[in-house]
Amino acid sequence: MASASSLAASVSPATSSDTVTRAELSEIDASTKAPAMYFLCSAILWLIIGTAFALISSFKMHKPELLGDIEWLTFGRARTAHLNAVIYGWSVNASFAVAMWLMARLARSVVRHSGILMLAGAFWNVGVTVGMYGILAGDATSIEWLEMPPYATPMLFIAYALIGAWAVITFRFGKSEHIYVSQWYILAALFWFPWLYSVAQIMLIFSPARGTVQALVNWWFAHNVLGLWFTPIGLAAVYYFLPKVLGKPIHSYYLSVLGFWSLAIFYNWAGVHHLIGGPVPAWVITAGIAASFMMVVPVVVTAINHHLTMIGSFQALKYSPTLRFIVFGAVNYTLSSLLGSLMADRGVSEVVHFTHAVVGHAHHGLYAFFSMVMFGSIYYILPRILHKEWPSARLISVHFWTCAIGITIYVIVTSIGGTKQGLEMNDASIPFMDVVRHTIVWLKLRSYAGVLITVGHVAFAINFAWMIFKPRADNTAPTLFAHPNPDLEISAR
Repeated sequence: MASASSLAASVSPATSSDTVTRAELSEIDASTKAPAMYFLCSAILWLIIGTAFALISSFKMHKPELLGDIEWLTFGRARTAHLNAVIYGWSVNASFAVAMWLMARLARSVVRHSGILMLAGAFWNVGVTVGMYGILAGDATSIEWLEMPPYATPMLFIAYALIGAWAVITFRFGKSEHIYVSQWYILAALFWFPWLYSVAQIMLIFSPARGTVQALVNWWFAHNVLGLWFTPIGLAAVYYFLPKVLGKPIHSYYLSVLGFWSLAIFYNWAGVHHLIGGPVPAWVITAGIAASFMMVVPVVVTAINHHLTMIGSFQALKYSPTLRFIVFGAVNYTLSSLLGSLMADRGVSEVVHFTHAVVGHAHHGLYAFFSMVMFGSIYYILPRILHKEWPSARLISVHFWTCAIGITIYVIVTSIGGTKQGLEMNDASIPFMDVVRHTIVWLKLRSYAGVLITVGHVAFAINFAWMIFKPRADNTAPTLFAHPNPDLEISAR
């Protein structure tokens, strides 16, 4: 059967190359529709579930009697459920959807064997559901970021193997003559994650290492899941959507190369800095600190590349929902990474370790950077696979501002409150219970920030469901925050 692009070219010899390209992209987008919608619907369902557990656990920190009689909603289970729902439910499903769509588009290949993706999605979400049930039932492990009970993880392995096999097939049969920057990050992430997850599962769950090695492996895994899985997927999206929406190429190919390889070389050592002061060989800690500071190289290089791409186009932020989320996420990638390097300093770590500042830093990276980039990506992708526009620009605006303001407040109050908490804990003259009482005001502000973020997630979910069920209209003008200046070139959304 002839492809859409071939038909477009054969209808008229005068058919422009732009028309042929659009037909080809439309055909690729159509082939991604079923698996992308499956992963996106799953992601948003887990986002809402994870947000509910986040609010419960946050309010429990300053109001411990809240839902105190319900065993499965005690703080230890609710907070762990929140972490796993947003990491393995929301973030990974969103990663799969965005990475799959980008890989198909950049490889200029229709999705082959979409059944593999659907099967992988089923295994993954059943595995996460079983894992969540185990956590709430009290079967959670005590290992941070690997709390799901061992009987849930084999399904996640199977799912990931299927995703990886599909990505290799798509890349192998792609028609593109180039390997784009976004593809480097996606392919690397798809290889790095199973390496991290399998090593951590074997050395911590199935055949646990002894003593200090457990802590080393735990932080090697937990830190690298953010740096070698979510970060590459997020940066792949930024490198694609930033120039795509602006209608111009990324500023420098060579800066992209430097940013990618320096991330690959330095990041996998950086997690050890979380064990400063622990019973770990000094050279290991020193290597982790050195790698954390060397991370300034890829972060600054990437920030310069993104900023120089935006030069002359900042006014597009007034109109494009995708661009606004993507730029917010990219800026926070820079800020959270530089703060991460600062927190690797021994003197700083002595103060902020074991405080709420570390929690704020984790949210800075996973939410302010990664999740905001995923939101922006979804605002771009969904209209192309459904051939409909977002029904409400107002709901998109509510989503952006509540989440942007909410996470900004969250990071600021946990950073300030956590630093004060650390300074007081290091002062032997201050009783520990006084330190706890002094943190309550910061914890309340953190909960209020969480309420703002929840409002944004509800607005996003409503807009998403509305878009799915609304009939397709003839008017296909993109949903923007305002009508742009006719002289301004914005490719869409």
